[in-house]
Amino acid sequence: MSELKLEHKFDSQRKRHYLNNQLTVLHCHHYATLFTQLGLDAKEIVDGTRILKETTEDIFHEVLSNYFKNNSVMDVAERMDIARQMFSAVGMGKMVVVAHDESGGEIEMPVAYVDEGWLKKWGKFEEPVNYIGMGYVAGMFSAAYNKLPRTFNVTETQSKVKGAVKSLLKISA
Repeated sequence: MSELKLEHKFDSQRKRHYLNNQLTVLHCHHYATLFTQLGLDAKEIVDGTRILKETTEDIFHEVLSNYFKNNSVMDVAERMDIARQMFSAVGMGKMVVVAHDESGGEIEMPVAYVDEGWLKKWGKFEEPVNYIGMGYVAGMFSAAYNKLPRTFNVTETQSKVKGAVKSLLKISA
């Protein structure tokens, strides 16, 4: 498998970070949990968790698709491994690709920083909260298989914030 190539640049005049020439916002997991809580709280006004998932899916579909094109990464297994590495590199945690094909798959997240931040801030919760991670995985699968965003549905079937040892995502087309 290939090793992820990241080129970090900082524009000191504009105060912007770039990874592989794409504008990047470096964040912390506590900040991401606050956005997640806002998404959950806003459900009577707007579907905030859907917005988190779809925005993350759109962004990482583009980031990963561009990476695959610019680095001539054609093999799907290699694409999945690059995407797994990118998940960690951008500060989202650690994932294991358990299974994948064009109809879906399964991802284990022994470390998901949204979950970690949530547990530190508020403790256990009765429902999954890693909508950003679900969006990333949806974008990852659609980019790896040259599909459009919204091709894959991702659900969190096991969650660290609900007390599980690791989070588990199921992916279906």
